[in-house]
Amino acid sequence: MLRNKRKTIKIGLMVVLGIAILIIGILVAKNRSVEALSKYGSRGSEVTTIQTKLKRWGYYKGNVDGIYGTQTLNAVKYFQRKNGLTVDGIAGPATLKAMGIYNSSSSSSSGSSNSNNVNLLARLIYGEARGEPYTGQVAVGAVVMNRVKSSSFPNSISGVIYQSGSFDAVRDGQINLTPDSTAKKAAQDAINGWDPSYGAIYYFNPSTATNKWIWSRPMTVTIGRHRFCK
Repeated sequence: MLRNKRKTIKIGLMVVLGIAILIIGILVAKNRSVEALSKYGSRGSEVTTIQTKLKRWGYYKGNVDGIYGTQTLNAVKYFQRKNGLTVDGIAGPATLKAMGIYNSSSSSSSGSSNSNNVNLLARLIYGEARGEPYTGQVAVGAVVMNRVKSSSFPNSISGVIYQSGSFDAVRDGQINLTPDSTAKKAAQDAINGWDPSYGAIYYFNPSTATNKWIWSRPMTVTIGRHRFCK
């Protein structure tokens, strides 16, 4: 009887120990996951990538040094505010995904919506500006984004792109072509806020344009074969 009791106690202790080890393992994995996120005080290549992108898009003014300091923190918060994300200054999965750095395994309606917007904008860019310099492709995407922000145009990417008579690529069917990786990257950069068009809401090719009105618009910049204007 005593031997059986001891055996039962031993088995019980082993079960408790096993559960404790499992719980500790889960907590450690969770903490590692949290630590893996870039936040204030972090250093490394991911921070460098974050700084590079935010600097290119105009959110960050500091040095690209791979150190997540106050300037990087404020730039991330600025990016989060502009992109409808939780403003906590932490470059977590949602923020990194919006920057085009990290693809979260979890799916959400907002993530799906963002993916659809990137794909649609990439198709427009590919139809309108393939073969143009990369900056010019981003600028075409930026024109769409500038129109979304303007009260004179529809307030969605799809609304702007499919507005009657707005883009040749829609009229001639090139919007249905499969975009390449460059067009997709340009679309993501434009959605994230990079605007090499300097606020333009129109663009045209001076070599082929016949509309006199478009020539009267104030020019912001010329990139490749396209002239961008307001």
